[in-house]
This record gives sequence, C-alpha cells and structure tokens, in this order.
Amino acid sequence: MRRYVIIGTGAAGIAAAQAIRSKDPTADILPICEEPYGFYSRPGLAYYLTGEIPERQLYPFSEKDFRRLNLRPLHACVTRVDRFEHRIELHDGTIVPYDRVLIATGARAAGSKVPGSNLEGVIKLDNMDDARRIVKMTRNARSAVVVGGGITALELVEGLRARGVKTHYLLRRDRYWSNVLDETESRIVENRLKEEGVLIHYHSELAEILGRHGRVSAVRTQDGRYIQCELVAIAIGIHPRKELAEASGLETDRGILVNEYLQTSQPDIFAAGDVAQVYDPFMGKSILDSLWGPAREQGYAAGLNMCGQKTIYVKTVAFNVTRLAGLTTTIIGTVGNGSDDDVVGIMRGDSETWRQLPDAIAAQDNFNVNRLRILVGKQTLIGAIVMGDQTLSRPLHQLIEKRVDTTDIRRHLLKPNPPLADLIVDFWTQWRESYASQYA
Repeated sequence: MRRYVIIGTGAAGIAAAQAIRSKDPTADILPICEEPYGFYSRPGLAYYLTGEIPERQLYPFSEKDFRRLNLRPLHACVTRVDRFEHRIELHDGTIVPYDRVLIATGARAAGSKVPGSNLEGVIKLDNMDDARRIVKMTRNARSAVVVGGGITALELVEGLRARGVKTHYLLRRDRYWSNVLDETESRIVENRLKEEGVLIHYHSELAEILGRHGRVSAVRTQDGRYIQCELVAIAIGIHPRKELAEASGLETDRGILVNEYLQTSQPDIFAAGDVAQVYDPFMGKSILDSLWGPAREQGYAAGLNMCGQKTIYVKTVAFNVTRLAGLTTTIIGTVGNGSDDDVVGIMRGDSETWRQLPDAIAAQDNFNVNRLRILVGKQTLIGAIVMGDQTLSRPLHQLIEKRVDTTDIRRHLLKPNPPLADLIVDFWTQWRESYASQYA
C-alpha cells in the first residue's frame, strides 16, 4: 500500500487527494495542513468580510466528504522533505515516510517594509485567521487606509466599507488596476467605490505608519499628507511559500519548478497550486498562477501522476470571474496593456444590446453598467473583459480557449460601432454547431 503525503490542504491539495483516491482506493493518503481550519474557500473570504455569507459557508467539504475519501488531515508544520530517505520531518521531530509527496503550500501575502508595519492594526487578507481578525478589529475602528492595486486590495476596501469603517484607498498611479483594466473600466470601478463613500487618493504611496501606544494612529504619504486611522490594510502582492522546497534541495525560481507532469527536480516529489511554477504553452515560459481554478486543475493532474497515470498538465486560457466594486467581472485570456501591434482592442459600453443565450453564465439583475472589451488578434480572439451582464462570458471563453479562427468576422469586428454582441453570438452559434457535428 503506497503512502501519499500531501503538504497543504487548499484547492490543489484536496484535488490531488480526490484524483489519487479515484485511481487507488486502498492508498494511504495523508494530508498535512499548517492551518487548523483544513480546506476552506480563500476566494470566499471577501464575501465573509462583507457579511454576505457566514463562516460556515466557506467550507466546501464536510466531515462526511473527508470520511468518504478516507482522509484524516494532520495539523502540523513540515520542516523538511528528505528526498534521499523518502521521509518528511515535522516541527515536533516526527518522521513520516512516503512513497510520493505533493507540495501544495500556496503563497503568502507580501509584507510591507515601510516604518510602522509591525504596529497593531496593520492587517492583510491572507487566510482565515486574517479574516477573523479583521472582523473583530472593525468593531472598534472608525477609519482605515488600504494600500494595493489588485483584487485583494479591493476586497479589503469593500469589506471594511461594508462594516461601517470610513475607508481611504491609496493608489500609486492615476487609476485602479491599470495593468489589467483600461481607463474606462478603472473609472467604472472607482466611481462605484466613491458612490459607496470610499475616499480614493491618486498618486499616493505609503511613507510611514504612525502609532500611539503600539497601535496604528495615522499614516503619512510620500507627498507629506497625514491620514488619521486605526487600521492599515496592505495588499501589495503574494510570494509563493517555497521555503520547504529550498530546504529540501529542490530546484526553485520564483516558485517551485515543475515539468509537464507537475514533477519537481525530484521525480517522487510533485508541486501544484500557487507555489508551483508551471510551463505555459501560450506564453512559452514557466509562470506562477494564483487562481483557484488552475490550482484545482494542477492538483488533480498531479494526483493522477503520483499514482502512475501519466497526465500532462496543459495550462488553459485564464478565466477569472470576480467582483469589482459589486460588479461581476469576467477576465478571459490576455487583456493587459501589451504592445503587440497585431492585437486590436474593441470596447462597447452601456449601449450594447445584450442577448439572452442558452447555456450562458447566469447574469445578475439590476446592473446599471454593462461593458465588453475584446482583444482581436490576426486569426483569433486573444482575450476579453465582460463587466456586468455575463451573457457573453461563455461564448467568449470557448472561442478564446479553443483558439477558434475568427478571420471570417475580423473585418466586421473592426468596423466603427459594430453590433459586437450579435457578431459574437452568431459566430459562436455557428461554430458550436459545426464543432458538435464533427464530434457527434
């Protein structure tokens, strides 16, 4: 009977356990988790902060699910993987032998280096403990400052504001998330935040966090302004938790380097999720991916490979459904501000006709904003952002993921004020019928 040790019980670790159990019903699978909470939804923490869901709904697995998989997670910290003796060492000196091991330790929030970052009241949103701490601290906080330009920073802004805390948001540049959103999209998000009472400070960077009696009392910006506050929320990126791999002599770069089978430099040791640096065929290099979906896909593929079923992991086109200032937003493929002359951006605003489609992602009601942006390559659609009504999310995802040749409609897409939704819907419908007949 083989023993599979899974270090980390996030999305990748649990997916790996499911894959192993599906192929090896008698295997000894040992998940090890440093956190005491087991498997919970990290993306769901944002909704927990706003009070939209209770804590119990953050757990996608019940005790019954764990028993069904015959899993008994161990709460411990792994200090080293002995790749020569095939055993792992725990923080209390316990030695655990293994046949295959998966490192799925995830990533941690990057810390701030500005003076005062160690004061009580400096917060982050990295895990369940952080979320609980924020909920507790907002009960007595009147004002907060949030620093950071991505999704997690926005989650903190919305969570703090929903709990009645006056919230200042510092942006380093002239708009929100400028490396992903275009100016109109950034302004949509910012205006919705302002309507909720968020105070946005553009071209502002943190210089110092000031304290009184060991607690946050204010911040000073680099241009010399002071903002009184009791909380400072930092969301300036993440770092893969690769220390265990480094201590175990595995090859690392920004994360743990793995091949197409999710194997590290040691064939019996695998890595998946936020900590794994995986080859992306579309970009032609190994990259880190911090999304929930890819973590599950990597974990499942790693689990299959661990029990001998050779499975090549192929990174799919990025597909991220998130919420920006209360507005459901789907980001597909490449949408950043690249300089490829062969990529043309097309955008449509509120005047777009949004058609109801079968099998589409369900749209929310009462949106006052609908926006679609498509990046059109020479032969295929490169990426898209769908804000508001999500009717076109599924068609665009399929067209981009399958790299469907869109040459026939390219010139129509590039005309002034094209009926964008109609063109995409008609083309997708025809392609889907053709695709289905080929594989019938």
